[in-house]
Amino acid sequence: MKLYRTTSGVFVERDGNFFSIPDAFDALLAHADLSGYLASIPASNSVGDTLPGTLLAPIGSQEVWAAGVTYYRSRSARMAESQDAGGGSFYDRVYSAERPELFFKSTPNRVAAPGTAVRIRSDAKWSVPEPELTLVVSPAGKIIGYTIGNDMSSRDIEGENPLYLPQAKVYDRSCALGPCVLVTGEMLPGTAAIRLSIERAGAVEFSGETTLAALKRAPQMLVDYLFREDHFPSGTYLMTGTGIVPPDTFTLAAGDKVTIAIDEIGALENVVVQGGPIPLLS
Repeated sequence: MKLYRTTSGVFVERDGNFFSIPDAFDALLAHADLSGYLASIPASNSVGDTLPGTLLAPIGSQEVWAAGVTYYRSRSARMAESQDAGGGSFYDRVYSAERPELFFKSTPNRVAAPGTAVRIRSDAKWSVPEPELTLVVSPAGKIIGYTIGNDMSSRDIEGENPLYLPQAKVYDRSCALGPCVLVTGEMLPGTAAIRLSIERAGAVEFSGETTLAALKRAPQMLVDYLFREDHFPSGTYLMTGTGIVPPDTFTLAAGDKVTIAIDEIGALENVVVQGGPIPLLS
């Protein structure tokens, strides 16, 4: 089942039909048996085979966190971008260490919805999207579903000094989520593909693909570390890292269209803007 949040409310998709849900989004993430509850939504709540309203990011009051250096390709890219700053070996040690890299990514108001704009910093010269399987985690630390995440990153800022990571990663619309939450207690198979496509002026400028089999760390282990000394009363979202990195000669430009697709979940599309005022998000 898939859980959607739109301007018309919260809906679950079952067998190609959509059903309205009376609960607030936060309450759903705290449900003891979310799959069972969604399966019990009565047929009288059906709104047909078309999702009402305009898609919003499938998030309530939750924070978004992220894990880094969980794919070998990400390790190599971050080592290369940080060599001049003397920080390249940091990422090699993180990749092989037991403790994962975890960092804060976004508050809900900074998250871009499907079909809206993600941003590149006006003071960055080298920016890329990072396509990531994103875990939806209950307040009890249980993975209850998955969505697609775009961890927008300023590689030149982070590469200048690893201590600049918050500026490279955390800013308005540096995160996108959607289009839905795939509600399941089962881990997606290792064969599930993650695909990235970046279009510029109607042509594909870059594309890449990986599978979840290349993810080095178990998702539940990442969650367990995140919950070790912290708590999340409304649950949280955790991006699991990227295995697709464009070449060093590539940087995003205003007007680019970024599409991230993950098997069984769907596709997340966003356009790119640079700088400028940021409207409030719903």
